[in-house]
Amino acid sequence: MSAEELDLDDLERRMKGAVSVLKTELSGLRTGRASINLLDPITVEAYGQTMPINQVGTVSVPEPRMLSIQIWDKGMVRAVEKAIRESNLGINPVTDGQLLRLPIPEMNEERRTEMTKIAHSYAENAKVAVRHVRKDGMDQCKKAEKDGMSEDDSKIYQDEIQSLTDKTVNAIDELLEAKQTEIMQV
Repeated sequence: MSAEELDLDDLERRMKGAVSVLKTELSGLRTGRASINLLDPITVEAYGQTMPINQVGTVSVPEPRMLSIQIWDKGMVRAVEKAIRESNLGINPVTDGQLLRLPIPEMNEERRTEMTKIAHSYAENAKVAVRHVRKDGMDQCKKAEKDGMSEDDSKIYQDEIQSLTDKTVNAIDELLEAKQTEIMQV
């Protein structure tokens, strides 16, 4: 493997993918305000497969503390209701025909603390993913060095990989801190 075969852009893309997944997961955490992103992590067993709620109904925010889901198929109402109840979001849907209303309750201090712990675990998972990408990059450097790359070039690539890892981990920490501040805000 030569220096040209070490693809830092690929490593950076994979690390950014971990950050992107974290952003999606954090957007689904409840902060006391209604948001359609709140339901993003919830999936429903429908038609023999698992799919997100927004693929079985229309999600809207009619009021600041209320979500509503207009289910397209009458037979899916129970499945969606069950998925929401089991999602650990602390929301109890109110069924009105094919319309589900989801009142967003005030978050107490205990629930806010629990949400920050969940956000922290999401961030830790993202950091683990970034470290796996870093390990892949370092392994590629070691293989390239065995295949004839100079030690100096290998060291340069390893330093660049470490720098990229540090930058990505800092971005994850900043996202986590912003979300924790948002959650703890009353």
